[in-house]
Amino acid sequence: MEHPLIFDGHNDLLLQIQSGKVTFDERGFMGSGGHHIDLSKARSGGFAGGIFAIFVPGDSDASFMEEMMADSYDLPLPPAVDWPRAAQIALAQAAILIRLERQGALKICRTAASIREAMQSGVMAAVMHMEGAEAIDPDFHTLEVLHAAGLRSLGPVWSRPTIYGHGVPFRFPSSPDTGPGLTADGVRLVKKCNELNVLIDLSHLNEAGFWDVARYSSKPLVATHSNAHTLCPHSRNLTDRQLHAIRDSDGLVGLNFAVAFLREDGRMDADTPVARMIEHLDYLITELGEDRVGLGSDFDGAIIPDEITDAAGLPVLCEAMKAHGYDSRLMAKLCHGNWLRILERTWA
Repeated sequence: MEHPLIFDGHNDLLLQIQSGKVTFDERGFMGSGGHHIDLSKARSGGFAGGIFAIFVPGDSDASFMEEMMADSYDLPLPPAVDWPRAAQIALAQAAILIRLERQGALKICRTAASIREAMQSGVMAAVMHMEGAEAIDPDFHTLEVLHAAGLRSLGPVWSRPTIYGHGVPFRFPSSPDTGPGLTADGVRLVKKCNELNVLIDLSHLNEAGFWDVARYSSKPLVATHSNAHTLCPHSRNLTDRQLHAIRDSDGLVGLNFAVAFLREDGRMDADTPVARMIEHLDYLITELGEDRVGLGSDFDGAIIPDEITDAAGLPVLCEAMKAHGYDSRLMAKLCHGNWLRILERTWA
């Protein structure tokens, strides 16, 4: 391809398949609506793989994006999801990923070498991730089973509480300093993830939880899909102090395509220029260094800029990078190289 292949830090395709918005058969997976990823779009856009989230939806999640169209908002944290329901949904989504691998649509990757091999062979590389640890029991039995199935990345919370910590609310304008940090079980979860070489995702954690992970984890700090708070003062974004902690740990931040976390006004408005994404990339590179920035689209889980639309539109972002002056070496790092480096370090 003319542009580097993309390895992306976050998508919610498994939820879309489970909900029936994207279907799959012996040929792989195909879309049936306003979805972002299917095999055809991935091939045309150079989407070579990424981190595939297992996500348990709540009863009140559906309307929050509409509420984020306002000039300011403060959405209360949704209620916690109970373990039996969460485990059932999480296992169903893990099974979807396993069936896709069995059909040859993708490869579940447990090492950076297997990601490279899949990308070179033209097979979509998938890292199994859990966004919000509601399905993880405090004895970590579910974690052990899912790890054996390929789980290599985990966020202790989504934007709601779990027994492990507190999610950051969807609030604009707001600091990410919105409540208490990890619980005692949360500290145990961090240490268990370190033991299993499971990446800990800082996205959706509030600031106190962020600093608890920084204190207790021996691994690089990673936010798979977050942006710069200085450019967009949303509770979901990272302050300069947080960015510097990630830099000092030799970690990584994946640029989130969700427009509410890009725009200066915090609105979930798809009429957002790709130039705004470049501004965040520039800022992240300045604060973190060019080896610690990647992409974390949030495909199939967010509203993204109209100029990109879906995975087939990734060349639009690549062209914007090129026009902005990013050379081929830097673009290769941002598009996949930095992710491979950080996963190799975390999983070693």
